[in-house]
Amino acid sequence: MKQEQPNCASPEALRLDNQLCFALYSTSLMMTKAYKPLLDKIGLTYPQYLVMLILWQQDGIGLKDISEQLFIDSGALTPVIKRMEVMGLLTRVRPAHNERSLEISLTAQGQQLKTAAAQINQQIGIQCGIALADIQHLRQELQQLRQQIQQKLL
Repeated sequence: MKQEQPNCASPEALRLDNQLCFALYSTSLMMTKAYKPLLDKIGLTYPQYLVMLILWQQDGIGLKDISEQLFIDSGALTPVIKRMEVMGLLTRVRPAHNERSLEISLTAQGQQLKTAAAQINQQIGIQCGIALADIQHLRQELQQLRQQIQQKLL
C-alpha cells in the first residue's frame, strides 16, 4: 500500500520521521552498529573494512580511486590508510612514473583477512531479518537514488 507524502505546507512535512534523509541516516547508523562487533573480531573499523573491500576486489589501486569509490575526500581517507599501513594490512607506494599519486596494495596479512571477512555479509543478512532478494532490491534502489542525487549535484 502506497503511503501519501504529507503536503509541504503541512506541519507533518517537517516531522523527523517524515524525512527521507533521517531514514537513510538512522539506518546507516544502525548498520554501522550491526557491523561493529563483527569487524571488531577481525580488527577493523567500518571505514577500514570499506577500504579492504575495494582492495580485495582490485589490489594495487590509487588512493584517488579508493576515495572516489567511497565518496570520501582523499584527505579524510589518508589517516585511515596510514593506520592500516601501521597495522600491516597494506602498503602505500608512490609510483616512479607519477610521484603525485599514491598506490595502495594489500600485504599478505591484509589478503588473509578476506577469508574471515567473507562471513560478515552472511551474518549481517541474518541480523537484517530480510530475504536476500529483498536486500538486493533495496541495495539497487539505494544505488539508483545515490546516482540520481549525484547527477543533480554535478
